Amino acid sequence: MTDSPELLQSLEIIDSPDALAWAQEWSDATEGAADNPELRERILAALDVDDRIPFVARRAEWLYNFWRDAEHVRGLWRRTTLTSYLSDSPEWEVLVDVDKLAADEDENWVWKGAHVRAPDYDLALVRLSRGGADATVVREFDLAARKFVTADPFELPEAKTDVSWIDADTLLVGTDTGAGSLTSSGYPAQVRVWRRGTELLDAPVYTAGRHEDVAVGAWADTTPGHERIIVSRALDFYRTRQSVAPLDPDAPLQVLELPEDCRATLHREWLFVAPREEYAGIPAGGLGVIELDRFLGGERGIRPVFTPTGHVSLQAMSFTREWLVVTLLDDVATRVLIHPLDDPTSPGRDLELPPLVTASVVATSPLDGDEVWLTTSSFTEPTTLYRLDLADGLSPELVRRSPALFDAAGLETRQHWVTSADGTRLPYFITGDFSRGPRPTLVGGYGGFEVSLTPGYSAVRGIGWLETGRHFVQPNLRGGGEFGPTWHTQVVKTNRHKVWEDHRAVLEDLVARGYAAPEQIAIRGGSNGGLLTSGALTRYPECFGAAVIQVPLTDMLRYHTWSAGASWMAEYGDPAVAEERAAIETWSPLHNVSPSGAGGYPPALVTTSTRDDRVHPAHARLFAHALREAGQPVDYFENTEGGHAGAADNKQVARVEALIFEWLNQHVG
Repeated sequence: MTDSPELLQSLEIIDSPDALAWAQEWSDATEGAADNPELRERILAALDVDDRIPFVARRAEWLYNFWRDAEHVRGLWRRTTLTSYLSDSPEWEVLVDVDKLAADEDENWVWKGAHVRAPDYDLALVRLSRGGADATVVREFDLAARKFVTADPFELPEAKTDVSWIDADTLLVGTDTGAGSLTSSGYPAQVRVWRRGTELLDAPVYTAGRHEDVAVGAWADTTPGHERIIVSRALDFYRTRQSVAPLDPDAPLQVLELPEDCRATLHREWLFVAPREEYAGIPAGGLGVIELDRFLGGERGIRPVFTPTGHVSLQAMSFTREWLVVTLLDDVATRVLIHPLDDPTSPGRDLELPPLVTASVVATSPLDGDEVWLTTSSFTEPTTLYRLDLADGLSPELVRRSPALFDAAGLETRQHWVTSADGTRLPYFITGDFSRGPRPTLVGGYGGFEVSLTPGYSAVRGIGWLETGRHFVQPNLRGGGEFGPTWHTQVVKTNRHKVWEDHRAVLEDLVARGYAAPEQIAIRGGSNGGLLTSGALTRYPECFGAAVIQVPLTDMLRYHTWSAGASWMAEYGDPAVAEERAAIETWSPLHNVSPSGAGGYPPALVTTSTRDDRVHPAHARLFAHALREAGQPVDYFENTEGGHAGAADNKQVARVEALIFEWLNQHVG
């Protein structure tokens, strides 16, 4: 039965009663047909397990942590000391009980983090979201008194807000203050200097950009001896103009005369540059350094810190008091190097890491010493937390291991390389029990925004899929950052179709190697990965047996007009530009659904969240609707909370994941 035009229009309105009723009815039917209470409870128990790792960030003598469990569904913001943390039974001081706060205020609060004032560490700006949306309420918290400030507090209503402390009584604020204050992407277009006891609307504008910019932000660097304000004006997702000034709102800004696509990081006396195209002798994907004062004075003698190769790429950098910590990928295997900050160009030394794992630096505190917290994990090995003090050497000390939450006996991981349609070679990882012949195989993927996918442990995936002997595949598609910026730029805008060529090559290689038959393969992706899987459904449905499409982009002719969509035109192209629109029309999933009666698609499960204010839920609603109207097999589920993550707490995560894995079991399992 065809839905009315009025209903179709209502699907574009987030909280339309007709749309919500339509979504609820279909979601109930989907969940009813794929209900697996036992799986849901097991996943929830794994998410709530008490002996998982509490990750911490240091602020002076305190280690801060945010924690959720079965008793504290919304979570606790808490802290402890290093001595206590390293003991068998840490004693935690609770600062904010989000469950109690939500109950007292009758709000569905979701924790979104806290910005602690440095180096004093006396005040914090706490972010709380209704239902998990990106927009947050900001409230001031007194860390000594362990309570929210009530006398002349800094408080901001719900918005996509940026805040930074200048001092205890002054903030830099970018938020929604009415006409002209936001960009077309819905992010701040101006920054104000807000002093305690004054009205925000009376606060003077410190800097501003244009409506068509992605965002304008400013933050205060309060490192003793290097105090300053840094302003960033994001022209698009990859081009930025940065300026710097003394830590004085009345001092003039000085522009950093760098290419707009060059990433700049200021730390102490240094300016680090990571160009996306060759600049001042530093190749694309490399890292260079120069003294900031010399650069502002007109010198351009930038010295290399890291030079990439076709196999080794820069992934991240962080700082301790005396060291630069650089994370690299070598054919998607991690290396972590350290360089002394008094001479960052001296050869880096590798940290001593276990073999065949992905390592990530999870926390440093450059104002508090040379401590580094890092984790290691793989597809079958749970996360392990290490701590080291670089003043004492390069050997990390094991602090905690996450429990093994699924049976990985007999599972191994292999890496294969495959050739895409244009001759490009790309790798993928496959994990499973390879002694059992072709098996149901779940293929992930993302392929966008320079996001690198590396091996990592997922208890949910293990419980829901791997431990029954099935295969899981993680492809490193172009569009990611696994091999530097050119790995990404090869597939933006009019070349976007190459992401699907890479994806298809992986699916066909799985069949050629005997891992699975096409009907045994399921694909899954969220956000940009949801664009990947919805596009795969309309382009090569014969290559797989089912598709899970989560919080996706699908209407690529209008994506730039919804939510934060305008900020992504540097990735996908501008539908107002004829050449780019013509390319988008060939792959926009919503506009390429086969008409009713045409060739059949494998079953699809489309999911979203009503509270997703990053990717508009209309993308998922309209795509599911189009598939059903075309007579294609499709199920739909819309969570009423969760934001772009799709779920706001562990219980909701377990509900959504159990639904997905039971649905996959029914269709390819």
